[in-house]
Amino acid sequence: MNIIDELKWRGAINQMSDEKELHSLVEQKSIGLYCGVDPTGDSLHIGHLIPFMMLKRFQMAGHRAHIVIGGGTGSIGDPSGKKAERVLQSMEQIHHNEEKLTAQMKHLFGKDNITVVNNYDWLSKIDLLRFLRDYGKLFNVNTMLGKEVVASRLEVGISFTEFTYQILQSIDFYHLLKNNDVQLQIGGADQWGNITAGIDMIHKLSGSDKKVFALTIPLMLKADGTKFGKTAGGAIWLDPEKTTPYEFYQFWLNQDDRDVIKYLKYFTFLSHEEINELAEKVKSCPEKREAQRRLAEEVTAFVHGEKAVEQAEHISRALFSGDVKQLTATEIEQGFKNMPTIEITNDTKNIIEWLVDTKIEKSKRQAREDVTNGAIYINGERIRNLDFVIEPQNNFDGKFVIARRGKKKYYLAKVK
Repeated sequence: MNIIDELKWRGAINQMSDEKELHSLVEQKSIGLYCGVDPTGDSLHIGHLIPFMMLKRFQMAGHRAHIVIGGGTGSIGDPSGKKAERVLQSMEQIHHNEEKLTAQMKHLFGKDNITVVNNYDWLSKIDLLRFLRDYGKLFNVNTMLGKEVVASRLEVGISFTEFTYQILQSIDFYHLLKNNDVQLQIGGADQWGNITAGIDMIHKLSGSDKKVFALTIPLMLKADGTKFGKTAGGAIWLDPEKTTPYEFYQFWLNQDDRDVIKYLKYFTFLSHEEINELAEKVKSCPEKREAQRRLAEEVTAFVHGEKAVEQAEHISRALFSGDVKQLTATEIEQGFKNMPTIEITNDTKNIIEWLVDTKIEKSKRQAREDVTNGAIYINGERIRNLDFVIEPQNNFDGKFVIARRGKKKYYLAKVK
């Protein structure tokens, strides 16, 4: 199937310039295309991932994918999606972010048909007079003001710095066309104005018959109308230090039935047949959540690897069954990250005293009652003995004690 038709089936195209010509071109040959990301942070989150999934599909179809790390554009700030000016980061912080993002991209895209570049390498070499004469002269201010990315900021104001962002992005497209034979730029829906500005500039510099194209993806909303990728706990990051693989897996596992097939089309490389089969299962037996489980497995494996999937599923089974003693200290750090946490010393202590000292129980009377009734579990074992002694050094590398009261109320005690 033509890659354009594939993206259409997956609902992944918002706007596209000269669709017929682009459809024909990708049928005839391997083309160069690119997607960019500015180093405003040291990790991508899943909202950033969406256009890069489209880039990955082109790469897998044999096209030459290019990733632009925006060391130059990131130093001035993209006005899109912002109601006010960005706070400029230090160049030291930007360079740190560049290194982290480059490593993430290389992990996701591998080595075949992929080139990672940094636009600081060419933008930093353009002096002010050359910028104004060679490029600024090609842009009409009235046209720039009409671009949504700028127009949305006019009421509150926009600095000249951020106003020039679309010129710098246009230079990127022109540079990659000349040096890497890149003919297509892809990006989020809010990038349409910037991408088409680049096409206009290229036509002025290289002739109106120059074949260059724009493709944007839709703004992704959940079935309830809210923005995809945001949770009560904040963004879902690709960096395992920011969002653990277990949390990442659980995010996908907990998706709404109304959204899961759309996400399977966007974020996995499953075939049409497999996705259609899962869509039927959502209708016929939604309680089994097979589509959500497959989504969680596929996306977690893509971002973190198969071992992370196995670990996430192992943690999930242990928490569901209550058999937490089988977990490693590393798995406990992932699975209990957002559960109530208390600090304890390494001292041995009677269970009744320990439950009161940790404030898991309000009083010794209540503690004795809960232990006698079998409501207290320590490290996965039900404790009914009032003389039981807590020995922190005996489990989980001496780092943790896991307490549970009732069926689901877990507490993580960390040894200081």
